[in-house]
Amino acid sequence: MNKLTKILTVVVTCVAIGYLSGTVTRESIQVWYPTLVKPSFNPPNWVFAPVWSMLYIMMGVAAGLVWDRMDSDKEVVKKALVLFAVQLGLNALWSYLFFGLHNPMLALVEIVLLWLLIFETYSQFIKINKIAGYLLVPYLAWVSFATVLNASIWWLNR
Repeated sequence: MNKLTKILTVVVTCVAIGYLSGTVTRESIQVWYPTLVKPSFNPPNWVFAPVWSMLYIMMGVAAGLVWDRMDSDKEVVKKALVLFAVQLGLNALWSYLFFGLHNPMLALVEIVLLWLLIFETYSQFIKINKIAGYLLVPYLAWVSFATVLNASIWWLNR
């Protein structure tokens, strides 16, 4: 596969996983989420879809760039892509824990683990391809914000 095909493959995968995890949130966003007490810095609901769409695209481009370096150092690239896959799975799991199970506390524990895995993925990506690492910075920043938001929602509704 050429570089563009690898990038598109991972972008489509990330967007598809984001879409599937979003199916868990749809009903809860309309029924359960409005009943929660939220902090003053909680963004309006319409912000989340475009932000996550852009983040999934950037994540896919980053992973595709790393995948394209498979010939240079197979073991390092393989480790980085495994970390990427695990954090992507945890990303999807968060939606299920928070919106599917209506469990902000469990989601909070999980999002801290997710943040750590994103950071480790970033640390590996930056060694392989600087642009790939930089593309994960907005994702790390957004999940940092989401962690504070998740913690606040848990605290206000305990």
